Amino acid sequence: MARLTISNVCKMFGSTYAVEDFSLDVEDGELVCLLGPSGSGKSTLLRMIGGFERPSGGAILIDAKDVTHLPPEKRPTGMVFQSHALWTHMNVFDNIAFGLKLRRLPRAEIREKVEGALALVGLAGFGKRMTQQLSGGQQQRVALARSLVLEPKILLLDEPFASLDQHLRERLREEVKDIQQRLGITTLFVTHGQDEALALADRIVVMRDGKSEQVAPPAEVYRNPQTQFVAGFIGLMNFVKTKVVSGSTVHPDFGLEVPIEDGEVVVAFRPDALSIKSPGRDGGPTVHRSIDFGTHRMIDIELADASRIKAMVPPTQKWDKNALVSLTVQDYFVFRDNRLAYQSNGTVTAHCNEKLAHA
Repeated sequence: MARLTISNVCKMFGSTYAVEDFSLDVEDGELVCLLGPSGSGKSTLLRMIGGFERPSGGAILIDAKDVTHLPPEKRPTGMVFQSHALWTHMNVFDNIAFGLKLRRLPRAEIREKVEGALALVGLAGFGKRMTQQLSGGQQQRVALARSLVLEPKILLLDEPFASLDQHLRERLREEVKDIQQRLGITTLFVTHGQDEALALADRIVVMRDGKSEQVAPPAEVYRNPQTQFVAGFIGLMNFVKTKVVSGSTVHPDFGLEVPIEDGEVVVAFRPDALSIKSPGRDGGPTVHRSIDFGTHRMIDIELADASRIKAMVPPTQKWDKNALVSLTVQDYFVFRDNRLAYQSNGTVTAHCNEKLAHA
């Protein structure tokens, strides 16, 4: 279908960068998710690719052709917005056919293409309905069909499921993934939902303050975060501030081996990498709360310094409030100044630093 090249693109609003020196290559048929919090620049970047915003600098190329300054209607892209952007005075058929009519295609060809697009998104037979008669999920399918019927080289999706309930979001994202794979269309999908990105993407671009923090396949972003920001944004993560002295952390509840230079660090580990046992020592970690999620329990644990971390345990394990526990950590990350400084492998017991505990 198409290859997208974004080269050193930036966008300024006044003196503020919304996107700064951003570069990315998206391969033919690839689905890339732009993931980040509100204000990270992901939607602005997508609008620049679609031609709805003009870059302040840099270049955007599709199949090696520079489209940086082309208007949206001159680009081989199709964009689906969060708000659906359907015309309420038109029925479903006319909404989807609008772009084809502007191209002055024959009536029979328009009908064939529209009916094919409706069938593709699971709305065969809905052509005569008005958009107000559709559910939110059906309206979003119409918006998707309206983009796909134009046969764009690149499909742009700007948080298309953000206004829908969780179950409908999950169903539609599976349908979109199936359609994208069936058509082999190069796709960029903007979202702030980590689950959506993990479920859909071939690669994830984690954005922060208009820049990319990490670009990698979902499994790598989750298992090998390169910055503290990425570690905290993808999945649940515990963070413990401490210091490294002579190759180990100096913390009342965590004495972990960290073979890096001395200094302040942040140790990070996921709730499922933390196991708890009893009994614990007096003055050590205690259970603050236990929450049953059906498939697992999440245990809030209060450390000696009054900070809290979470452990994920089987639903059959029950822990009483204020119970003293000992902790074991499997696989942890150590960050310094937001960058990954050390990553463990294997199981390491988070033993008590005796001198600190009794100081």
